[in-house]
Amino acid sequence: MTDATCTTDARPAATPAIAVAAAGNALGAALRPVPGRLLDALFAWRERALQRRRLLQLDARMLSDIGLSRADAENEAAKPFWRP
Repeated sequence: MTDATCTTDARPAATPAIAVAAAGNALGAALRPVPGRLLDALFAWRERALQRRRLLQLDARMLSDIGLSRADAENEAAKPFWRP
């Protein structure tokens, strides 16, 4: 007995939608409502500030493991949260 619902097409059904979403990412971001973009910016700024504070908490060995000096960490931490 054979299964009539089995197909040989291995592509996922969402492939075209994923390609369109990836290609239109910049356009999609531009068309998002302003409150959503504002919230995204606020969350990104908060995360950036937290990461910079955590960078200052690393000791010299940990900083050298990621290729940074103490001066690099201090320079990064001195940046305002809105500056990438």
